Amino acid sequence: MLAPDKKNELSITDIVDQAMLTRRSVRAFLPDPVDDETIRDILRVAARAPSGTNMQPWKVYVVSGERKQALSEAILSSGVRPEKIEWDEYKYYPDKFFEPYLSRRRAVGYALYSLLGIGRREVERMRAQHDRNFTFFDAPVGLIFTIDRRLNKGSWIDLGMFVQSVMIAARGRDLHTCPQAAFAPYHKQIRPILGIPDEEIVVCGMALGYEDASKPENALRSERAPLEEFVSFVR
Repeated sequence: MLAPDKKNELSITDIVDQAMLTRRSVRAFLPDPVDDETIRDILRVAARAPSGTNMQPWKVYVVSGERKQALSEAILSSGVRPEKIEWDEYKYYPDKFFEPYLSRRRAVGYALYSLLGIGRREVERMRAQHDRNFTFFDAPVGLIFTIDRRLNKGSWIDLGMFVQSVMIAARGRDLHTCPQAAFAPYHKQIRPILGIPDEEIVVCGMALGYEDASKPENALRSERAPLEEFVSFVR
């Protein structure tokens, strides 16, 4: 992210802002490995995320090498297409999209496919791109996040803050990530590969590694709404 000498010239505000502003969903990674100690450092730092009464409800399964490949193959060979699979553990999206969320969703999808040269009617190419989720976009490391199904919505908020903290800690180490809800409905394929017990809900996955800057999809910079659309100062 920043050279060591540059880091020393920056304030803590600059460093934190840089980490947050450069965090984005990278969809093509280099094969360069990430050592286990770096992964442990990221997760150790991220575990400082807040949680209600310090419950720390998150669980993480770190997968690489042959086990990661086996996980990918189990999903891709399942015969269940993402558009057909049932979200039987939790639902990420509403049954019907509405504004302004529908327009935002479409805009980022069109932007990604435009960079990849995929037309709106090229369904098979769209499917192939979506399937890259299940290889963690070729990242050397995949993370699967779970939560105890007996916990309530507040703990899911805590898990979200932990996931964000993982991504920010990764940026501090010149790594990139892509959070992936696409893994959640494939929990039946994932559980036996990673030994995830039934009492844990598979919430999402995450690709972790070094960005392949040569790939066109990594030129995507999604827009953010202006403050006026989501902030109210009440005095």
